[in-house]
Amino acid sequence: MPRILVVDDDPDFVEIIRLVLSAKGYHVQTASNGEMGLRYARERPPDLVLLDVMMTGVLDGVHVAHVLSEDPALGHPPVIMISSIADSPMSGFFPTDEYLPIDAWLSKPVQPTELLKRVAMLLGKGRKEVAPPTLADDDAEDD
Repeated sequence: MPRILVVDDDPDFVEIIRLVLSAKGYHVQTASNGEMGLRYARERPPDLVLLDVMMTGVLDGVHVAHVLSEDPALGHPPVIMISSIADSPMSGFFPTDEYLPIDAWLSKPVQPTELLKRVAMLLGKGRKEVAPPTLADDDAEDD
């Protein structure tokens, strides 16, 4: 069964995501910050990563996404970035002009059906590079 690494500092969100994914048979590992997520990914590379933007630092998830894509030992897993940064006071820090090595973007709150659809798509197909949403359009889709 595919292994999914969930990297997010919100324990309630992580538990809900874990329950949704586990109910569909996915093996879920969780990390509460980027450093821990990278450590787990190095120990046992995941098949897919769900990654928050704001954790220990404002752009902790952006850093993790770059490391995941640049370190060949990690196997370049697909990354779904999940965040509410577009609706936060920190939105000005988000690098809208920077390339992000992610495969999909979901805004919080995440609908379970949309999450499962994106996970299944990325686990069943090759990577599709996408641009992050503009901060003016927090409902942006990469379809």
